[in-house]
Amino acid sequence: MPQAILSLKNINKSFGPIDVLHDINLEVRAGEVLCLLGDNGAGKSTVIRLLSGVHKPTSGVMAMDGKPVSFANPREAADHGIATVHQFGGTFPLMSVGRSFFVGREPTKWVGPFKVYDRKLANDTAVKAVQSFGITRIDDGDRLVGGLSGGERQALAIARAVHFGARVLILDEPTAALGVKQASHVLRIVNEAKRRGLAVIFITHQVMHAMAVGDHFAVLIRGAIAADFRKGEKSREEITDLMAGGEQMAELEAEIESYMAAGEGHPEPAKHVH
Repeated sequence: MPQAILSLKNINKSFGPIDVLHDINLEVRAGEVLCLLGDNGAGKSTVIRLLSGVHKPTSGVMAMDGKPVSFANPREAADHGIATVHQFGGTFPLMSVGRSFFVGREPTKWVGPFKVYDRKLANDTAVKAVQSFGITRIDDGDRLVGGLSGGERQALAIARAVHFGARVLILDEPTAALGVKQASHVLRIVNEAKRRGLAVIFITHQVMHAMAVGDHFAVLIRGAIAADFRKGEKSREEITDLMAGGEQMAELEAEIESYMAAGEGHPEPAKHVH
């Protein structure tokens, strides 16, 4: 198996006296989708912030290509090829598609003695990049991002990350607020990013979406990894149960039943007085 592009080894994170992540071990390889599953409050957002350079781990080692890394800020994580796309694509609604695609990296050209923004180059590049992910409805780089659907915004943000050399794509609940058709667009884009050799970390609480694209799965419960398995090793029901802590519940119920069956939990039958 090829070496992981990105790995977390025995990662812990505390904020003051509060332990948020406990002994997290994860890895993701090129051309693979790692689905990080968990309900709200499971610790998924803290993992994202560690990977994208917002927080530093309290202990443990984060590595890229087997070499330890530490990011002082999100810019450093981005320079290492880690791109994080948040729920609505992190795009700018009042900007055009071309502007949003190149924000902070605007292409320029000389007009006489002046350097000006090269709108045509930006628009053509952005449209071509998004269309290469199968989103053909975006055909005008002057279109405002605010007029795009949620799925199209995600496509724009993912195409941008890929264009600027991302190696690891972190998708934070990309399908959470989308309808069925839009979500299926995003899942297609995830598959395309995987086909292009990116390592994708797909964070979601929607088991069906995870199963549609995932190769490797990790379930997070209360800041710890409750299960780590490959595609095909668990059914949808098993994953859903796990996420709800269902297995622990089932074990507890089985324990109670065997306790009752042994007679230890039953009250003495009442003696009838005739």
